[in-house]
Order: sequence, then structure tokens, then C-alpha cells
Amino acid sequence: MMARVLDWPRPVKRLVVVAADVVFALMAMWLAFTLRLDHLHRPIGAQWAVYALGPLLAIPVFIKFGLYRAIFRYTGLAAMTATAVATILYGTLLFAALTVLQRMGFPVIPRSIGILQPLIFLLLVGGSRAAARFWLAGLARPRGLAEGRLLIYGAGSAGAQTAAALQNSTQFILLGFVDDDVGKIGRSINGLPVHGPGEVAKLVERNGITDILLALPSISRARRNEIIESLQPLPVHVRTLPGMADLARGRVTLQDFRELDIEDLLGREPVPPDPALLARSLAGKTVMVTGAAGSIGSELCRQIVLQRPSCLLLFDHSEFGLYTIHQELLTLVDQAGVRVTVEPLLGSVRHADRVREVMQRYRPDTVYHAAAYKHVPMVEINVAEGVQNNVFGTLFVATTALEIGVERFILISTDKAVRPTNVMGTTKRLAEMVLQALAAEPSYAGKPFNTCFSMVRFGNVLGSSGSVVPLFRRQLLAGGPLTVTHPEVTRYFMTIPEAAQLVIQAGAMASGGEVFVLDMGEPVKIIDLAHRMATLSGLTVRDGSHPEGDIDIVISGLRPGEKLYEELLIGDNPRPTPHPQIMQAKEGLLAWPALRAHLEALQVATTQNGEILIRRQLEQLVPEARL
Repeated sequence: MMARVLDWPRPVKRLVVVAADVVFALMAMWLAFTLRLDHLHRPIGAQWAVYALGPLLAIPVFIKFGLYRAIFRYTGLAAMTATAVATILYGTLLFAALTVLQRMGFPVIPRSIGILQPLIFLLLVGGSRAAARFWLAGLARPRGLAEGRLLIYGAGSAGAQTAAALQNSTQFILLGFVDDDVGKIGRSINGLPVHGPGEVAKLVERNGITDILLALPSISRARRNEIIESLQPLPVHVRTLPGMADLARGRVTLQDFRELDIEDLLGREPVPPDPALLARSLAGKTVMVTGAAGSIGSELCRQIVLQRPSCLLLFDHSEFGLYTIHQELLTLVDQAGVRVTVEPLLGSVRHADRVREVMQRYRPDTVYHAAAYKHVPMVEINVAEGVQNNVFGTLFVATTALEIGVERFILISTDKAVRPTNVMGTTKRLAEMVLQALAAEPSYAGKPFNTCFSMVRFGNVLGSSGSVVPLFRRQLLAGGPLTVTHPEVTRYFMTIPEAAQLVIQAGAMASGGEVFVLDMGEPVKIIDLAHRMATLSGLTVRDGSHPEGDIDIVISGLRPGEKLYEELLIGDNPRPTPHPQIMQAKEGLLAWPALRAHLEALQVATTQNGEILIRRQLEQLVPEARL
């Protein structure tokens, strides 16, 4: 029936509504006379004219107010307000007309009808609109037809907005709210009860809740993590709304529902950055970022433009990646209202002439060297390319920085450089050694230099192109399985924005030659992360104890060069720095003359693509490496 009504042509729908309003006007007039005269009314004489007067005045007023252009199933407060205003105007006209009729000698028509009839008419019209909205919006449908049964965690303004957005949705049946505020528990919002946190498990079991939405945009990270931990054992899909800054743009919609933030999966509170450290080597400077289109490089660029450099140089070999980050930064600069020149520069750090030409033309003050091949299995297969890019690319950019007088040069390193078991980690440790050796020299090419070299070493960043989190999300969408290389494989994790901010702050603290290590918190077992993502998606893991589970976790085996555990320090007793999340490592170094001789031999081996020889020389240069 409802489908047939929705398929009616628009003119037919309007005609039906007009006819209904005519009937309501007549009914309201009869009820008004009956109540006023205190008996069932039968119109006589001139009273028939008054009955006709109601629709003749009401319908034109309603047309003028656009009440017949409204779509009933989307009717809201604005439409109801317009109906009330139109009815008040109609009542005023009706009262005036009855007054005139009475003065013309029609005493059987009380003027109080001009007050009673509009009030009754408003109740009939408003009630009909609300009933039509309820029916046509599908809110009276059998509850089993909805895709999910939802609780909203958070009974504040964001939760109320979300509930309003769900009124026209067939995707979810909203069954109530959960809130920590004892003043709200036991009360209701639009007829839906507000429960306490302790009732959630019982509600899930009793009401078949399938989804819980976190509508807590301003809650602390610590409390948010507690809530997520309490929900993890439940068979529900947990999602979230954006933060306050995103919600400030307007009304909440279903499109704002999203999977939990990477920070939620990480389960720890990031330390806010020091604004003075962020701006120290950036404000008013010309800054260059190599590998600007990569995960870390692009986030560095986003953070850097907000510190108001005079010019930001984006250097990358990927045309599409460079175009994408350039367009994004132009939008960001415009939105932030900062004046920054952003230059997209195509080139590879392996091409020394292109590196020299760019740096001599723009003469950057600060260089962040993020360009690197970082995927362990890929570099294991392409050894010579990995060495050329990660070692000699670093050497070309660093020596050019010395030649033109760059003030600060910061290398983005990795925890895989510590006691490496793969070529990628060994090349990154060798890149660190290049900078350490150069920083220890009093001069270069016979000239003193003032370039401050430093290295920042950290672990995996969540959400990067090679991170396990996007992989698990794709696998969850595909129905599984989730692939883990080993049950005991453990990694340090940090979010990309947090890592980029710490890199900038560490580089600003450097005095020359330091290897900074970021405090990554506690290491995370990858299989635990897989379980966490599965359960927070409302799925159960299928294993020997739960053969009826929804999704498998498959152990695929360690990849070539992969370690079970990553480390951040080669030596012991790292020194603290003024920043609580940045430490300074004590690492040995090889003097530049000796290192340069080894690099020349390594360069010959890479040009001949002699993989066995390359691996042997890498092990000689990095004694702790096990290739």
C-alpha cells in the first residue's frame, strides 16, 4: 500500500492532501459549533455559509505558505512551524469574517467559533501530517526489515543529531542511548530511553543489538579507550562519529558514520606537540621534503605548511602522487589562510644532477629526507635498487645540502635499522651512518660547513601504504581471512600525524649528528590487532574454540627478511631530551674517510647488480646486520 501511494503522480498527491484539508476544515467547524453550543450541531440557514468559509479561507493561505509542496515523509520542525503560522493567519481571517457577519445581523454565529475552529483545525492538520510522516517514512514498518539494531553511546547534542538523521533511514532501528551522565540515565530523548554503561551487555543480548555508534566527539582519549575496551567482547559493530571540528560544519548524516579511528585501535593517548618546537626551523624558511608524496612525507608537508614557511618544495619521482599532495596542500593553505608558496618538483634522489639543480635553484634552509624504498620483501628482491635509492640517494641529497649551506637536514629512519635482518633495514642504518660520519667531519671538500644533520628513528605508522591496518580493513570488507605472518610477530605503532610532528620537533632540537628515537609506547602483537579489528567490526574469529565464527585468521609465514620483534635502540641507556616522547640514542659511527672507501666499493657492486657481493659489503659496513 505504502509503495503504491509513493508511486502516485505529484498532482494526485497534492489533490488528496487538499481534499483532506477541506474535510478537516469542515470537521473542525462542526466540532467548534458542537463544543460552543453544547449539543450535537446541525447547521441551519446562514451557518452553511460559515462551514463553506473555512475551506475557502484555509486552502489559499496554505497554498501561499507552500504547505502542499512539502514531502510528508521528510516533514520536520520547519514544516510544522509553517503549518502553525499559516493556521494562525487563517484563524485571524476567519475571526474577522465572523465579526463582520455578526455585525451584518447573523447572531446565530458566535465569534468564539473563530478561535475554537482554527485550534481544532491545527490539531487535525498537524496530526495528519505527523501520521503521514510516520507511515511514509517507514517508521511503522516491522522492525525485522531493518539491516541493524543500533544503540548510540552518547546522549549529548551529537547523539541527538544522529538520532534525528536516523529517522528517515531504513538501515537502522534506533533502540536507545547509553551515557555516562547519571543525570541522563533513566530519562528519554524523543521517546527513546537513556541507559547506563553497565546495561549495555544486557541490552545487546536482550534486544539483539548489532551496532553501537560512539557519538562522543569531545570525550578524552583515555575515557574513549575505556569505552572501546568494554565494548570489544560484545558481538556488535562499533563505529564512531567525527570529532568536534568536523561536526561543526553542520548536521550529522549517515555518511558521517565511520570505522573507529586508528588512534582507537592504538589504544594510547598521543602527547600534544610543542608549538615552539614545531615552528623553530620552519617559520619563514624555505623547506624541502624528499619523498613528499609518500605516507610520512605527505604528512610532514601537511604539518609544515601550517607553520608558515615562506616556501615548501615537494620533491618526488611519482607524478600522480606529487600532483595529489600538491592539490591537497593548495586547498589546505587556502583554508588555513596562510601565505606559502608550494612547488611540486619531479625528480629522484638517485639522480644527483637533478637533486643539485633543484637545491641550488631554491636553496632550502631545512631538508626532511623521507624518500626511501621501505617495503621489506620488495627490497629483498631488488637489492641493487634499494641500495641506490636508500643509501646513495641519501648521500647525494646530504652532500648537496653541505655544498649549498642547508641549515638543518633531518633523515627519516626506521626501527628496522636496528640489528637489521633484511636489506631495507641495513640500507637505512647505512644512511644513518652516512649522516653521522658527515656530521663528525669539521669540513667537507676542504670547506667548513654549518649544516646540522640529525636522524629520527621510529617504528610502523598506522594507516601508511604499507601498514597492516588498511590491509586488515580490506580483508574485513572482503569477508576475510585476515592474514598474519606469525602468531608472535610484534611491532611498535604510531599514527602518521603524531610521527610527523615528533620528527619536526626532534629535528628542531638537534645540534648535530644525533640519532633521535621516538617513544612508541608498548609494542603490539599483530594477531591481537587482528582480533581487535574483527571484534570491533561485529565479527567473531573462527578457530578451534569457535568453529561457528564469522572470519578466519590465517598464519601466512614470515616474509623474506622479516623479524618477529623490532627494536629501536642498538646500544643501551638512551639519553632523555626536553620532549617526553623523544630520546637520543648512543650509536657508534664509522669515520668519513673509511666509510667513503666502503661506499665507493658498494657503488661499483650496485652498478654491476652483483647481489651476493652487495649483501657481503652491506654486512661489512653494518656488522650487526644478519642478511
